[in-house]
Amino acid sequence: MTRAPLPLPAASDEWAGWLRERTATELARATALVDELRTAPPADPIAVLRQWDRAGGHLGNVAAAGSLFGNVHPDAEVRGIADGAEQEASRLATQWSLDRGLFDVFAHLDDDAVAADPLAARILDKVRADFRRSGVDKDDATRARITEIRDRLTELDQEFSRVTREDVRTIRVTPAQLDGLPADWLEAHPAEDDGLVTVTTDYPDAVPVRMFARDAGVRHDMTVAFLERGWPTTEPLLTEMFALRHELATTVGYADWASYDADVKMIKHGPAIPEFIDRITAAAEEPMRRDLEQLLERYRRDVPDADVVPLADYNHYAELVRSEAYDVDSQRVRTYFDFVKVRQGLLEVTGRLFGLRYEPCDVAEVPVWHEDVTAYDVLRVSRLAGAHTSTSESPERIGRIYLDLHPREGKYKHAAQFTLTDGVAGVQAPEGVLVCNFSRGLMEHDHVVTLFHEFGHLLHHVLAGQGEWFRFAGVATEWDFVEAPSQMLEEWAWDASVLQTFATDADGEAIPAELVRAMLAADDYGKGIFARTQMFYAAMSYHFHADRALPTAEVPDLTDRMIELQARYGALPYLEGTHMFASFGHLGGYSSAYYTYMWSLVIAKDLFSAFDPSDLFAPAAADRYRDRVLARGGEADAADLVADFLGRPFAFDAYAAWLAR
Repeated sequence: MTRAPLPLPAASDEWAGWLRERTATELARATALVDELRTAPPADPIAVLRQWDRAGGHLGNVAAAGSLFGNVHPDAEVRGIADGAEQEASRLATQWSLDRGLFDVFAHLDDDAVAADPLAARILDKVRADFRRSGVDKDDATRARITEIRDRLTELDQEFSRVTREDVRTIRVTPAQLDGLPADWLEAHPAEDDGLVTVTTDYPDAVPVRMFARDAGVRHDMTVAFLERGWPTTEPLLTEMFALRHELATTVGYADWASYDADVKMIKHGPAIPEFIDRITAAAEEPMRRDLEQLLERYRRDVPDADVVPLADYNHYAELVRSEAYDVDSQRVRTYFDFVKVRQGLLEVTGRLFGLRYEPCDVAEVPVWHEDVTAYDVLRVSRLAGAHTSTSESPERIGRIYLDLHPREGKYKHAAQFTLTDGVAGVQAPEGVLVCNFSRGLMEHDHVVTLFHEFGHLLHHVLAGQGEWFRFAGVATEWDFVEAPSQMLEEWAWDASVLQTFATDADGEAIPAELVRAMLAADDYGKGIFARTQMFYAAMSYHFHADRALPTAEVPDLTDRMIELQARYGALPYLEGTHMFASFGHLGGYSSAYYTYMWSLVIAKDLFSAFDPSDLFAPAAADRYRDRVLARGGEADAADLVADFLGRPFAFDAYAAWLAR
């Protein structure tokens, strides 16, 4: 590979120094390139754009290292250095965006000289829009205030992330109260000296306890602990964050933050967000009612006088419905999903699908930040030879991936793909990191689906890291399209023939096709509840921001607003005394745009309609999708990429049919 991957420190005590040097060097390179643009820009307009793009690439390296290692490194000192580096990258980006001298460089570029290169012309349009959105045209005092706001927003976002990452809560129960939990889970959770078992709010504990524990009190206590993470510490952080975002948006000429944020997304307009939320809410009304009736009927067998199923009991009784009505026992299902087999199966499935091979890296040659992390070089292989067949033609190395998939103290608590480096041809190899929190043993099938989903982001990052511009590298598309490729890849985790290639029990028997069919039928149960729950989250992310446009005295308390929105949009009742928003991490990065998950799902269902369900590995569709959607990154608008692949604009029909099924 002509683009060498980034060498990481070989010893744990070298990380702090390495990270300081790495980020300082990249900041210096970025600064030098931009200083030169201010004082002596190249005569060629395209050279000006390339130099700006290269400076952005160096700055992106700092932001990426800061974000990644601030969330995953086991050493608190290193996490602190990373947070500081991310702040510095954000500060410098803000400084550039408000520099009128820099803006003049791009404002005066000759459009006709750039037009011959369509990607350069696209870059120029976006750079000019970036400057205008930043407030570069404002007076000195206003630009100084914008700088203060952006710096503070970075600090607030980091603190919100830190609190939700580190606030792991526990409940302590007797072994008898854990009746119903899988045997392997119980074996991994022995009683301590006082006879009690400690259970945490990390996913490998919280998910199975809420799903399988027969003791309603334990389910309630675990649900409360899970929903109370971050409370009350994050409420003032969020309140200040929403207020500052509103101030920033209105300062640069938008009605509110949602309008500012939507301007660079597929949806385009802030008021279109609640319209979309209401459209999905209406479409999900009847499926939700069917789901709730079935759920309540099962719940009344145990609680005859119940009018509703409490939130804390939902996961348990939904599991009972699936088990009894659809003959799907999740404890039996999980025996087919050993973590090591699933990880290997994921690599083989995606390699076969996209013409790739993943070559494990020797830990002696490729150091990692924790012993749980595995690294792989990504190779493109000849379709004629097949993804797993040797060929005389040497495979092309196109990037490197790291898988950090188990929970630990101080680590990011959810599931996400992080960038280590963006890829640009001849300059820098794409490297990405999958950060999840899965069991080391048997996995719930939902977690298998999540792994496929998140790996979709990683593939997008690597495949779109072969172009010529940092601005378009990796997952550089509109944010409300970002989830669509990952949501589509989930379909391969539901196909029996695909699962049978790696989902085997302790005796080596593959998961039966009839069980997968039952799992699919059971998965159809709950789609209405899921869609309405997602719309509750989307409404919360939107209205928490839009409310800032109200007179100060009329802005609702966050808890009160959450309860009201849950009643209006959600399928399940509020659990008294909980503050779910306090650990709703998407309020940071996604801000007012949580709607994007469902918007992307609409597109994902349409994308999947182009594949042959009888042969999900058919090269024609897979290669076209890889090359026309994933590999293009941000080189075109998402709607145009999708239309190029489908041969038409995306439509709502496939999603509506799936929801009503």
